[in-house]
Amino acid sequence: MLPFLAVILASFAVSALATPLVIRLARHFDVLDAPVLPRKIHQRPTPLLGGIAVFAGLAAAVGLCLWLGWLPALHIRLKYLAGLLLAALILIFGGSLDDKFDLRPSRQIIWPALAALIVVASGIGVGYVTNPFGGQIYLDRQQFTVLWWDGLPYRLTLIADLFSFCWLLGMIYTTKLLDGLDGLVSGVTVIGALIIAAVSLMKEVAQPDTALLAFAVAGAFAGFLIFNFNPARIFLGEGGSTLAGFLLGTLAIISGGKIATALLVLGLPIFDTVVVVARRIFWYRRSMATGDRTHLHFRLIDMGLSQRQTVLFYYFAAALFGSATLFLQGWEKIVALGLIASLIAAVLSFWTAWRRRTRPAANDSIPEDQQPE
Repeated sequence: MLPFLAVILASFAVSALATPLVIRLARHFDVLDAPVLPRKIHQRPTPLLGGIAVFAGLAAAVGLCLWLGWLPALHIRLKYLAGLLLAALILIFGGSLDDKFDLRPSRQIIWPALAALIVVASGIGVGYVTNPFGGQIYLDRQQFTVLWWDGLPYRLTLIADLFSFCWLLGMIYTTKLLDGLDGLVSGVTVIGALIIAAVSLMKEVAQPDTALLAFAVAGAFAGFLIFNFNPARIFLGEGGSTLAGFLLGTLAIISGGKIATALLVLGLPIFDTVVVVARRIFWYRRSMATGDRTHLHFRLIDMGLSQRQTVLFYYFAAALFGSATLFLQGWEKIVALGLIASLIAAVLSFWTAWRRRTRPAANDSIPEDQQPE
């Protein structure tokens, strides 16, 4: 118990102490998010670059584990930690550039893609996924040795590596697109990391080293959440919002392919992202990177919920469905995912009826703004 408590407190304290310094840094270099678009619902220019503080907390906790000999361990090798921190640093660097210079979507994707490649190259990957109807589906059957280093073979497992790469990109962009309300992504990430830690400590899984890393992630985002909850004094920014999904996605892989756990925690935003992207491409005939107010959290606000109420609704959904993975088995998790999809469909149906009743002349086929996310 002591290592877990020490890790979460260390990451929390460093992140909380670093955040005011990052606020000053962002103001000094004028890296602010100005509320100049309809989907920007904050009232005043707010500092970005929050991911720097989160990364500081995570790095401090990992450093503590290395110093005390708690990591590396059986399931988390040194090369995994090196790849994870390097990839996280890449996301923070690229995200900071985007926060300052507002990069085009075609350039924004460079950093998430590079981060995902680094993690896969470090050996972190999904070797198999559990078949909900029994057994396992192995993705690492076909392996090719690329090189030998220090007496160890480094292999390319095409299907597994491609799956891992796409999984990480999907998780990165889920939290990136979710980051529209104060404290939303930060809080959901804390919940997700704590649930993965709990799963890792179950007797059936027995991965205390993975739990250590999950507690480090939870503490880092919790320390930042103090300043990020409504009314936010600082935002995660591009680096922080992408780092959240990246870390949850990586933890899901390291904890033994707990893809279903991450899907249940982020089920609401994942299904919302799929719906929004599909509408942009097939309904609006526009780029998927075009920003608008069609996300579920904006629609809940349009129906009268406050920012805090909407964010707490997401927290509740993440905690409810995420904790369900502790006792649901196989096909039961698919049922839970179906319930999430049904919940979104119900909210969207209610929103559509409400909009037609209150704004009969509105044309929902025209987004309220056309700026990149």
